[in-house]
Amino acid sequence: MDMKLEVVVIPVSDVERAAQFYRKLGWRQDADIGQGDSRLLQFTPPGSQCSVFVRKGSPPGVAGSSQFAHLVVSDIVAAREELVSKGIDASEVFHDAAGGYNRFDKNARASGPDPQRRSYASFVIFNDPDGNGWLLQEITTRFAGRVDASTTSFTSAGDLAAAMRRASVAHGEHEKRIGKADPGWPDWYAAYMVAEQKGKGLPE
Repeated sequence: MDMKLEVVVIPVSDVERAAQFYRKLGWRQDADIGQGDSRLLQFTPPGSQCSVFVRKGSPPGVAGSSQFAHLVVSDIVAAREELVSKGIDASEVFHDAAGGYNRFDKNARASGPDPQRRSYASFVIFNDPDGNGWLLQEITTRFAGRVDASTTSFTSAGDLAAAMRRASVAHGEHEKRIGKADPGWPDWYAAYMVAEQKGKGLPE
């Protein structure tokens, strides 16, 4: 039986203030239910199949207690620039100074994207008005086994375009290796994009 993450609850102290913040982010508002302390709003980030409920916090869901909810992006630098352009106070892009994937310890952070631009290794943090913390993580190639091997999908035109750009660069290197133009480039692109998304070996 499939179990698909549908909704994450974000506790806040002022629902309308939080709603204004998430609207400013450009997240789609799907629902506005109830009134007063029982009011609940549902927002969905662009390209996401999982939504968030914004509701007034009460123990154990104290306002601001949600931390490190991950948002996956295909270009960490462009994603941060978009946040800043919307007036969001985002951290600089950072990576784990030790070369790992530690995004939780402030003392372990080094400035800038991962030097090798490895998937999963570059981050940005921002908070909503209550201090609920969000983390952007750049993922371009999934770890093996992380994606259902029977499906391939792109959740937005932007993700598909980014995958095609990466395939284009890789295909240029492929043509250099074979020393001629590759008339079968559509098939090569398709094989590259599927393999990249599933974390499998990329075509030569």
